[in-house]
Amino acid sequence: MMHLFPNPMSLEAFDTWRAAPSQWLPIAIDVARSHSLSCADPHVFSTGSNLVVGLDPQLILKIFSPMLRHQFVSERAALSRLQGRLSVAIPQIVLEGERSGWPYLVITRMSGVIGTEAWAGLPEDQRESVLTQIGEIIAEVQRVPVGDLSHLQPQWGQFIPKQIEGCRVRHERLGLSQKYLDGLGQLLQDAATLIPMNAAPVILTGEYNPENIFLSEHSGGWRLAGLIDFGDVMTGWREYDLLGPSTFMTGGMPGRVCSLLRGFGYSEANTDPALPRRLMALLLLHRYSNLTGQIRIEGWQQKAADLYELERLLWPV
Repeated sequence: MMHLFPNPMSLEAFDTWRAAPSQWLPIAIDVARSHSLSCADPHVFSTGSNLVVGLDPQLILKIFSPMLRHQFVSERAALSRLQGRLSVAIPQIVLEGERSGWPYLVITRMSGVIGTEAWAGLPEDQRESVLTQIGEIIAEVQRVPVGDLSHLQPQWGQFIPKQIEGCRVRHERLGLSQKYLDGLGQLLQDAATLIPMNAAPVILTGEYNPENIFLSEHSGGWRLAGLIDFGDVMTGWREYDLLGPSTFMTGGMPGRVCSLLRGFGYSEANTDPALPRRLMALLLLHRYSNLTGQIRIEGWQQKAADLYELERLLWPV
């Protein structure tokens, strides 16, 4: 008998269900076997927002909840668009399908060390080198013509106004300190003119963070080897993709920040003085923004008295 996924559920119920692999792993294994794929020793990946299983050393099965079908659409389209166009590896789509309303992809598995495992052990010069490479790959992705990715939702022209509208409520709910909320009104007012709305859109993943990069060690040091997770791809203003490494990896350290920006194509000589303000606005407007849980600077809430000091702490350029 074919194993079926449950009827659609709320995101909260799905998260609880996903956290108990015994409830869904038999279905995932059945999906794999329906395609004659081996799954003798499945490995469940607990991070992310979907059901992800390593079938063997070469293949990953990624199953999307019906509520997150847009992530399936984005991932499939982005992987197809970027395949063969980048200097680092990305997953290849082996097959796609759907079972009882739940779409899925079988993709190739990345080699190398996941960033969350490698980053903490890297010496500082290697961290700066990796950040330069991340800046370079962001720029490389953004040089790929957007093509049919321009149809992905959300559309930048509707996304930013919507994020501005809900920004205060979001950050109040997430517990952002009052001293930062006090400056939010002015920053959101500035955002309307600071953030380009009509510039030529580029491909954005919104996900350049240690969970989604793979590194490999060579004689000359650590190199960026691969990228994963394209479920949130959209198109829009290019600086949006500086936010992931800026919050999770640079730590407000001038050498790291400059390395990231230099790789991206911004030198000290041509850096826009409004860049930190614009990035602060974009950070607050990011679709997954949660400053209290994301900024990787020890004691940052004591070091920055307001949003202006916080932007200078994050981007000392």
